[in-house]
Amino acid sequence: MFTINVEKECGCFKKSAFENNMHFETKEDALMQARLMENHMNQKFCQKHLFTAVEDGDNFKITVEMKPQSHASGGCCGGGHCS
Repeated sequence: MFTINVEKECGCFKKSAFENNMHFETKEDALMQARLMENHMNQKFCQKHLFTAVEDGDNFKITVEMKPQSHASGGCCGGGHCS
């Protein structure tokens, strides 16, 4: 039995159709679902977090980290002359 565990359920995860601690019969099915979840959450969720699927023995853990703030978000145009 292979499991996908999301280490921290953010608000976007709780509102999604995804479930935590999903179980799969094969490693390939678990890996495919973990990668699908990782890609979907990174592309479709609110963009405050970075999700990474990591293999951990018979389990896959999806880690959650705060995304680094880009310099452009502070009003800078990114031309390099604001620093």
